[in-house]
Amino acid sequence: MQQPTTRRQLLKASLATIAAAHVLPKSAHAIDYPNAVPEAEGLTAYQNGSNLLIRFNNLSLLGYRAHPTLKYPYFCPLAGPASGLSLVSESGLPYPHHRGLWLGCDPLNGGDYWSDRSLERGRIHSIEMKLDDEASTENSAVFHQRCEWMRDGAPSPLRDERSFIVRVPNERLWIIDCQFTITAQQDISIKRAKHSFFAMRAASDLSPNYGGVLMNSNGGVGAKGTYGKQAAWCGYHGKRTMRPDVVEGIAIMNHPDNFGGNCPWFTREYGHLSPSPMNFLDAPWTMANGESLALQYRVVLHAGTPSEAGLDAVYKQWLEG
Repeated sequence: MQQPTTRRQLLKASLATIAAAHVLPKSAHAIDYPNAVPEAEGLTAYQNGSNLLIRFNNLSLLGYRAHPTLKYPYFCPLAGPASGLSLVSESGLPYPHHRGLWLGCDPLNGGDYWSDRSLERGRIHSIEMKLDDEASTENSAVFHQRCEWMRDGAPSPLRDERSFIVRVPNERLWIIDCQFTITAQQDISIKRAKHSFFAMRAASDLSPNYGGVLMNSNGGVGAKGTYGKQAAWCGYHGKRTMRPDVVEGIAIMNHPDNFGGNCPWFTREYGHLSPSPMNFLDAPWTMANGESLALQYRVVLHAGTPSEAGLDAVYKQWLEG
C-alpha cells in the first residue's frame, strides 16, 4: 500500500521544481524586444477564435466580435484616425443594445435579430470566419464570414455571406468596404421595421445630443435634414470630449444598387443611423424562399470634417472601382 506524501516531501518536491526552472536554457524563456519589431508596421490582423483585431502600425484600428453568446456579430471599437478613440459605441443610452456597427432586423418572420431580448427569440450566429491572407496586403486586410439567422423552435429565415476589406489610404482616412449576400431560407415578409439591416451607433460625443453634427451628402443637418431622405452618405462628426483639439467622424456610404435604389435613411440625434427603406414602406417588403439580396456599403473613419476628409471624392472613387 502506497504511503501518503508528507508535508516535508511535498516541500522538497516544490523546491526542486523551482530550482529546475532557474536552470532552463535561455531559449525556454519569453524574449524581450528592445526595439519595435518590423512585422508590426502597416496593417496587421489577428484572429483569436470568434474575435478579430486589426492594427495599423501596432495601434488598434478595429475589432470585430462574433462570439456565439452575442445577439449578432459587430464591429467595435472603430478607432478615430486622429485620436485613437472609438468612433462607435458598444453600449450607450438610450438603447444600450446598439452595438457599434452591425447587421440585424426586428421584426423578421416572428423573430428578433436586433435587440437585447433573449437569444432564443433570435440571433445571428457566425458559422465560419477567416482571414484571407492571399488577398490582404501591407495596407489592406480582408476577411470573410458566413452566418445563420436562428430562432429556437423555428426554421432559419436567412443565411448570409459577408466580405470585408479594411484599407488605409492614408493616416487620416481609414475605410471598411462591406459586402453582404443575404439569402432567404423561407418566404420573408416585412410590413415595417425601423430596426433593419445595416446600422451604426456613433460615439456619444459625435452625436448632436452631445455637441456633434449629423450630416448627409446633400448638406442636410440633424435628424430634420436627414431622416427619410435619400443620400449617398450620412454620418456623424465633431470634437472629441477627451481630445477637444481633434475633430473626426464616421460615415456610412450607401451603394446606389442597394434595395433597388430606394434607400432613405433612418437617423437619430442620439447617434443611430441606418440606410434602410424598411421604416418607410407603403407595402410589405418580401423575399421568396431561395432569393438573394446583395448589399454594399463603404464605412469611412476620418479625421476632420466631411469636407476636409473629401467624402464626396471618396464616394465617387468607390463607385468607379
